[in-house]
Amino acid sequence: MTVLAANIVPLSALAAAVLLAACGPMSVERAEEACYERARLAAGPRGMVAVGAGSGGPASKVRLTVSSEWLQGKDPAALYNSCVYKKSGQPPRRPLYDRPDWKG
Repeated sequence: MTVLAANIVPLSALAAAVLLAACGPMSVERAEEACYERARLAAGPRGMVAVGAGSGGPASKVRLTVSSEWLQGKDPAALYNSCVYKKSGQPPRRPLYDRPDWKG
């Protein structure tokens, strides 16, 4: 019985080490991409409206996305900076407003 218990401890320690390694910081590039959409939603609601007609008659579709950060009036750039730092442990490589894909 003690031999079995001795083998379980190293296996559980190995499993814990693997899980902790998976929770480590991600690259700053991945963090920037992960945080970009959150910052975009903090800049204002995003939506889509589609209207059309077909053999089934008229059709329409509306989609609206509103973030709690926008409702609270948070600055998208500050949100982006803190999100990237929290995920990667590093500041963003360039400010949000300097990104070529930022349209705010």
